[in-house]
Amino acid sequence: MKDVGALDIMTTPSNHIERRPRILEGPVVATPSASVPAWIERLAWLMDSSIPIGRRWSIGLDGIVGLFPGVGDLAGALVSALIVASATQAGLPRAAIARMMANVALDTLLGGIPVVGDLFDFAYKANRKNIKIYRDYLQGRKQTVRNWTFMFAVVLGLLALAAVPIAALVYVFRLFRT
Repeated sequence: MKDVGALDIMTTPSNHIERRPRILEGPVVATPSASVPAWIERLAWLMDSSIPIGRRWSIGLDGIVGLFPGVGDLAGALVSALIVASATQAGLPRAAIARMMANVALDTLLGGIPVVGDLFDFAYKANRKNIKIYRDYLQGRKQTVRNWTFMFAVVLGLLALAAVPIAALVYVFRLFRT
């Protein structure tokens, strides 16, 4: 069989050439035997732990790039989004993807705070955490309880955020009513 564009060309036993359209496969679904792509592993290492400091500590380019106000944290978030996109393409469940996105959001938002955020950027390894989530799922360790606990916490947080403006409106309404 020869590969020619979108056609597979096969030779039958009577040397007659038969052309069949290639069947395109759907999205890749993660299987326990799959592994995190090497370039994704390398990217996470580069961003979070490529520069050793002593024997016990290491920092990555994420912390260094994060020193540039605004632009640095945005660039770090874009690179981190590549890891999340790869996990999405690999078929990780939505709850695991949400955890990964929360790691990136936390790294980006807290990293944007001057001085303290820069120190946080050096210490918090969002990309390494995301690789662990990615690898655990691909190796069959799905962490369902952790994923659902996280989703429950997100829903509670959103409800609490929604309650604040409602409580403020009730307070203002009561002020004007009396």
